[in-house]
Amino acid sequence: METIIAFLEELKNNNTREWFLANRDWYEETKTKFELLVTEVIKGVSVFDPETHFLTAKDCVFRIYRDVRFSKNKDPYKAHFGASINKGGRNSRFAGYYFHIEPGNSFVGGGKWQPSPEILKAIRYEIYQSSEEFKKIINSKPFVQRFGSLSDEKLQRPPKDFPADFEDIELLKYKSYIVGANMSDEELKKESYLPFVVETCRIMNPFIDFLNRSISHL
Repeated sequence: METIIAFLEELKNNNTREWFLANRDWYEETKTKFELLVTEVIKGVSVFDPETHFLTAKDCVFRIYRDVRFSKNKDPYKAHFGASINKGGRNSRFAGYYFHIEPGNSFVGGGKWQPSPEILKAIRYEIYQSSEEFKKIINSKPFVQRFGSLSDEKLQRPPKDFPADFEDIELLKYKSYIVGANMSDEELKKESYLPFVVETCRIMNPFIDFLNRSISHL
């Protein structure tokens, strides 16, 4: 893990094509280490989520190259490694688990981030129909201890097509349905980091299953 963090720190401070090309071998070595780590995470997650069993690291790891066409930030490379472990791989429409390594900002989380309007409405409808089940998941002691609460922006008003007087209307206002647990650089250097990642995904699993049940209706 020290190699991964060291590379990303240098990349953040030297985010140019010239530096990257000069350190291409270091990048390839680091990428391989991250893919091996993701392979271990997949192996652990597949024990309780069989939908991930046939995934490979290459199905899940995001490219390090940034699309700068519509961004004010013109850095050509991401200063982090990320992997989305979910049914169908990183570009799947389904909810999944996300593993992010970035010096000073690493975390493991998941859910469905910025879903399309169709998927967002399906998730909200599932919560509307099964709010007690959903609340039981997100209010369970392990879930709250690990994640706190759902994160991301919320609508100020009730979403269209749902009754404003619904008892749990606040649960329908989220624009994304995601959670996360932070990891410090020091924690990542301990042998316990991998069990922590897998256990975090296990705690998240009922949440992911609920979201994917709603998406599977589409």
